[in-house]
Amino acid sequence: MPANSETPKAAPHTVVTGHANADFDCFASIIAAGKLYPDAVLIFPGSQEKSLRNFYIESAYYLFDFKAAKDVDLNAVKRLVVVDTRQRSRIGHVAAVLDNPGLEIHTYDHHPDSDDDLDAKVSVWEPWGSCAAILTREIRERGLALHPEEATAIGLGLYEDTGSFTFSSTTEHDLTAAAWLLPHGMDLSVITDLITRELTAQQVSILNTLIESATRTEIGGREVVVAEASMEHYVGDFAMLAHKLIDMENARILFAMGRMDDRIQLVARSRDDTLDVGRICEHFGGGGHPFAASASIKDRTPAQVKDEIFSLVLAQVNPQLTAGKLMSRPAKVIDKDRTLAEAAEVMGRHGLKAMPVVEPGGMVLAGIIEHDIADRAVGHELGDVEVREYMQRNITAASPDQDFATVMDLIVGPRQRLVPVVEDGAVTGVLTRTDLINVLIEEPARIPEALHPDKRRRRNIGSLMRERLPEKFRTIVEMAGQLGEEQGCEVFAVGGFVRDVLLNRPNQDLDLVVEGDGVAFAGALAERLGGRVKSHSKFRTAVIILDDGQRLDVATARLEYYEYPAALPVVELSSIKMDLYRRDFTINALAVHLNPPRFGQLEDFFGAQRDIKERLIRVLHSLSFVEDPTRIVRAIRFEQRFDFRIGGQTERLIKNAVRMAFFQKLSGSRIFHELQLLLDESEALKCLQRMEEFGLLELIHPLLVLKQHNPRFLEELQSVRNWYRLLYEEPAVESWKLFFLGLCNSAPPEEMRDLARGLNFSPKQERDFQALRDASGRALGQVISWSKQNGPLSDLVAILDELPVEGVLLLMAKSRRDEMRRAISMYLTRLRHLELDVSGDDLKALGLEAGPRMGEMLRALHAAKIDGRAECRDDQLKLAEELIHVLPQASKSGSETRD
Repeated sequence: MPANSETPKAAPHTVVTGHANADFDCFASIIAAGKLYPDAVLIFPGSQEKSLRNFYIESAYYLFDFKAAKDVDLNAVKRLVVVDTRQRSRIGHVAAVLDNPGLEIHTYDHHPDSDDDLDAKVSVWEPWGSCAAILTREIRERGLALHPEEATAIGLGLYEDTGSFTFSSTTEHDLTAAAWLLPHGMDLSVITDLITRELTAQQVSILNTLIESATRTEIGGREVVVAEASMEHYVGDFAMLAHKLIDMENARILFAMGRMDDRIQLVARSRDDTLDVGRICEHFGGGGHPFAASASIKDRTPAQVKDEIFSLVLAQVNPQLTAGKLMSRPAKVIDKDRTLAEAAEVMGRHGLKAMPVVEPGGMVLAGIIEHDIADRAVGHELGDVEVREYMQRNITAASPDQDFATVMDLIVGPRQRLVPVVEDGAVTGVLTRTDLINVLIEEPARIPEALHPDKRRRRNIGSLMRERLPEKFRTIVEMAGQLGEEQGCEVFAVGGFVRDVLLNRPNQDLDLVVEGDGVAFAGALAERLGGRVKSHSKFRTAVIILDDGQRLDVATARLEYYEYPAALPVVELSSIKMDLYRRDFTINALAVHLNPPRFGQLEDFFGAQRDIKERLIRVLHSLSFVEDPTRIVRAIRFEQRFDFRIGGQTERLIKNAVRMAFFQKLSGSRIFHELQLLLDESEALKCLQRMEEFGLLELIHPLLVLKQHNPRFLEELQSVRNWYRLLYEEPAVESWKLFFLGLCNSAPPEEMRDLARGLNFSPKQERDFQALRDASGRALGQVISWSKQNGPLSDLVAILDELPVEGVLLLMAKSRRDEMRRAISMYLTRLRHLELDVSGDDLKALGLEAGPRMGEMLRALHAAKIDGRAECRDDQLKLAEELIHVLPQASKSGSETRD
């Protein structure tokens, strides 16, 4: 068990350990190495095999005196002994030891060499079936004795890694080791119980799923079996199920994938001397030897893993396939200082979708330009702009000798239409998806889904939708899907709604897209939902308004194009893919089917899921900010809202759009609308800071530039706004008013008018905001006087009651004294809602007639309640009687008038 927190850490000279996710062979080898290094501390790295974990916890921890890495002072280690691996990446639990000065490393391993191998002073390697056999030989040659428990533990690793001597990787040395261990007390009954145990009901179910999913694919004349199963939680002994599966399928090469929690457990087995599954698992961050290997994969889907497995197998059985042999040559290139019009003309003439961009006067790679981008740029009258402005810069190139597996990664992985092949610093050819398919077409089962988008495997998020959506929205989307099925049209939920389902964030904005007549569909859906519909036939859209005020946007699948930079879009009918392509960023270009047969099926044409995983904001195409510069502000909003980052290419395009004055072409009202949305974000200040980094605030108006304001005050302004929102009080704060107050509160009136008119404020907005500024300024002086005089709370309430909530929050942010902030906080949360327990009728009963005096009396009683002098009804009535006696004319004025 882990050491008690009060136990001092061990400070050994030598430690023995093995690879992460240890199997029995690793476990056995650590124990065996402990015999060779009797003064060493044994560190067990942990295992994912349930049986091994139970055995380790219940027996080995005490029996063999294992320790956890956290209970050892790793800085004290002078000698590190690593068994059953030599790879640096597989001993992360003791990685800190590798930085110790003068460290001596000893390794004992049976896995093939790799580029990641440790530089060891002592390295013992044999190509045997188990590492336990290697260490048994070392023990035998040194004449060391073993206890029966030690012999059994070492035998456990020996038997598991050789499949009880049935794997083709088994050697005579493994058999010799077992023969030597047997008379030293190796208990075969214990090993039998642990190695050949009965399957549980859950394991039988998983094995059945693996059998049903198993597919056979011939690659290079070799039959490869791939099977997969999904499990809600981690399941131990998955490797043992793979052992059984390879026998049941009579397979020579097997890859078994188990999707568990957030990762895929890959187990690979080979009975083919020409295929090294250890190398394949190394590609996924795992390891093993040529006949048995495994990996734990977190960043890929099963379909992606399957694609890569086949690519890696093909690369091994066809080593002659290299980038140099696959590429198209010579490469058609263009200098980066040539114009976009020239690029569009060249690509159009040669039928190219993209081509490499090179430094002027040579073949040194600078980037890639896409035909679509160049062509559209010409349409926006940007044909004279140099190619360098809109080319992709952060691209991946290949070398001629790179193998097929690497080439496959480059083509399928990076978001670029082609991969330049570079030799000796010069572009010599290009690789395209067509080149890859031409190679794979002889084996059509091998063409990855990523290369055939129309045949790609789509993720289904139906269960996520049912789990994460409120019941109201579940009902709406299911009803919309059913209606679409009845009308024979495909219905999708699209955009931010889908994105936020994946991010598990609430989103009340439901956008529906119909591949059909969206306006007619909206009318029928509104009728079923009991709502009303407003249609916009020009844009082929409609809005459904439900009884509770909820709005649903319905659109016909459409493609928008822009006649000139910053123009409003022109709409054409199109498919869902083209509809998504008009959107701003990849993370918003998602659609999910709602029709019952396909409910929850995700459409991701542009890599949105990958960008969400990598927390990246990326535009769909290079002219995005030219066509609609407001997307710059939206990019900043999303970056801060989700704590993502704007991608490098997208950031460069933003700076380019600002430099070329596209943002300045926007109308003031469009900029103001985007500012209102931005300032409503919880991280509005960070959004403003990013706008300032891009030089946008100064372009809008110098009053908004942050560097001339006190940053601490602005942080307080945001803090009090966010605090007030959490109260869910009415009226809701209008964030833009609050931040504009903070940024413009002391500005001269003429500058404020200039800002308001530059943003196309309506006359009413301008009057109201100026009145708010004036009232806030007066109130600030009154509150300062109140504070200096230590006035009663009722006087503060009287001052603040005259202000809209934005003005009150401004004063709270400006207040540096805790007493003042507490008082304003009390006003917002309690005092402004405080009502008297008496009414005018009660005062009439006391003899006070209606009129100005009654209003004065009620205000006096309200102030007394606020100040704690008359908190209950009895106290208020008593105080009213006193005030009436003090002011008798109040009760007599009416009768005197009648006389």
